[in-house]
Amino acid sequence: RASCVAVYLRRRKWRTYAGQGEVPGRTGAGRCGERGRGRLERLCSSRHSPPSAGRAERPRLVREIRRRAPSSSRRGLGVRPAPSRSLPPSFCLPGRERALSSAVAALREGGLVAVPTDTVYGIACLAQDSQALRAVYQLKGRSGAKPLAICLADVGQVHRYCKVAVPDQLLHDLLPGPVTLVLERSQALNPDLNPFTPLVGVRVPSHWFIRELARVFSAPLALTSANVSAQASSLAVTEFQELWPHLALVVDGGPIGDPQKPECRLGSTVVDLSVPGKFRIIRPGCALTQTVEILVKKHGLTAVS
Repeated sequence: RASCVAVYLRRRKWRTYAGQGEVPGRTGAGRCGERGRGRLERLCSSRHSPPSAGRAERPRLVREIRRRAPSSSRRGLGVRPAPSRSLPPSFCLPGRERALSSAVAALREGGLVAVPTDTVYGIACLAQDSQALRAVYQLKGRSGAKPLAICLADVGQVHRYCKVAVPDQLLHDLLPGPVTLVLERSQALNPDLNPFTPLVGVRVPSHWFIRELARVFSAPLALTSANVSAQASSLAVTEFQELWPHLALVVDGGPIGDPQKPECRLGSTVVDLSVPGKFRIIRPGCALTQTVEILVKKHGLTAVS
């Protein structure tokens, strides 16, 4: 299976496009104030042919490194490219470390980062960064009444940001996994995150990259799907290219699921567990059957509409 890591960076001295003209942006954190070029760094397996770099809407492909296909557990992000005198030292870092460090830098500057998850591609920012939260809504054309979920590195962090009304074993039965648990929020969360509701959706995806990213900050990431609101979810980075110019970073972990199967685009199953002893399915998602089985048969919760 072909796999790759592509990192599209927009940093201080680079514009979001490659020679596409002026792009509005602020100077300072997360934005660029000078004319320059976007950058797409792609680490490809020998069996992978990268998309054509000549299309106008794509950033310029500046480097291609041939290597052996990685193990599936790292989805192409964990392979060390062969050292070469013609490459700058940073290209000799393992692919996963380079992608992770780039994402950390982009988030610290207040940027929005597109990342692979265990369901669909998502857009992440620091949940405690109010300006970045507003940028997410603006980017997606999302209604201000629709909440953003938070992403945590580990199940143990759920108690810090939520008031949990279910047993810990239930949390561990569902997480990490393709499930969003809606719980009562705690005061540790940014008050500008979903200020219209006392609840918050919590994700601990079963994907190493997004969890490691959250672990670096020891703080929640705000997470939403990488698409314009009301459009289909994305299983590959090429499916949301219209958003690229407005993102600080795009990390390509390869295709997620089969694009020919509609069920692969359903996203996570969203279940409300804010009421003790009961649950409510807000969105069926891709893991409905197993989620309901755990809630009802193992933990005896009652479904409400």
